[in-house]
Amino acid sequence: MPERNVLGDELAACSSDPATGFERDGCCGTHPDDRGRHELCAVMTDEFLTFSEARGNDLVTPRPEFDFPGLEPGDRWCLCLGRWVEALEATRAERLPETTVPPVVLDATNEAVLDAVDRETLESHAYDA
Repeated sequence: MPERNVLGDELAACSSDPATGFERDGCCGTHPDDRGRHELCAVMTDEFLTFSEARGNDLVTPRPEFDFPGLEPGDRWCLCLGRWVEALEATRAERLPETTVPPVVLDATNEAVLDAVDRETLESHAYDA
């Protein structure tokens, strides 16, 4: 059975360039070995990439040994759910720029994230293409 997105529809692809997802298949699917829960499709921003690097997760530097190309603003990426939530909480607590929370591509974000983030919050951070 195909995985569903947060809107209740079939999960759309997040990105094939760069290839994202735990299995690098372009989709933010669930996987039993994915402890990071790369289930949320987000559009990278300068502020988020800086925030993530400051928190110990450099998403800019390519890491070929992990099949990781390095990201730049505008790239879509299946982000670790916990890192997105961390950015959301830090934005509220530390009054960081709103763009620190990368916009969410709802049709490519797995419904599994709804156990940690409510749909209204995701919709308030939805990517406007």
